[in-house]
Amino acid sequence: MSFLPQMQTRTEGFSVLRNFHRRYWDGMVVDLWDVDCAVDAGGYYMGPHPRLFAVLAARRRPEGSFVMAEIGGPLVDACYRRSVSFIPAGLELRTEMSGMQFLQHLDLHFDVDGLTRRFGEDLPLDRLEEPKFLVQDQRLLLLADLIAAECASPDPLHHLYGDGLTLALLIDVLKIAPPTLRSRSRLAPWQLRKVTAFMEHNCLRAIRLEELAAIAGLSQSHFSHAFKASTGLPPHQWQLRARMDRVKALLIKRDMSLTTVAAETGFSDPAHFARTFRRHTGLSPSAWRKAYAA
Repeated sequence: MSFLPQMQTRTEGFSVLRNFHRRYWDGMVVDLWDVDCAVDAGGYYMGPHPRLFAVLAARRRPEGSFVMAEIGGPLVDACYRRSVSFIPAGLELRTEMSGMQFLQHLDLHFDVDGLTRRFGEDLPLDRLEEPKFLVQDQRLLLLADLIAAECASPDPLHHLYGDGLTLALLIDVLKIAPPTLRSRSRLAPWQLRKVTAFMEHNCLRAIRLEELAAIAGLSQSHFSHAFKASTGLPPHQWQLRARMDRVKALLIKRDMSLTTVAAETGFSDPAHFARTFRRHTGLSPSAWRKAYAA
């Protein structure tokens, strides 16, 4: 965990509720907040790293207002709608809320070095300097909802799943478009062999997209496109399939209990193991063993 967000903040009128969640993904920290708001609330925010701010849910009084602006810049009115904002590094931001009762929001912090490793030469550095306030785009909000659900989940999926969601959100917000030929290219045979061998050997632990891209000698964005073009699956789904193959190999051994199989394959508890296995195969572990084990 090499990256942590640093923020200078001064806030008034906010009370954080019990539901705070944090997740760490490759070069990113994602926070999910539920807050109660006083009749008048607001704050000042400035950080050395760029971030995304998504309003997922809000409740207000009829006369309420919610505005956001760069210090010295024009106000933008959210009208209490769900929205996504991109806030560049070093930008001094203020918010003013009147009549707000409740707010749920997602903060996604990242460092530019990590983003450069993800996208390589495809990253448009000039767009990291352009703020976007309160964009009401359904595709962005759908991705933000999926990230929030993964943050709050008691059974988070593979690390690569969160990586993929945050990567997709950044691509859309920053309008990062890889060259057409690159997006269609596949991994070279030696790259595919090395990557899949590594994933098979390490399929029982969280694998970071950064690790896989480094093995192939590619940026993370290029690797993601090329891996799916080569295998038909995104990396996290390929890893899950490899993990389930390892599970099935153990289930065939009837002398190993389901609890032991769950522990041996890295699941947090038998219930998590059973839910994941059923989602993947359509059967419970015990039913699969009865049907397929000799």
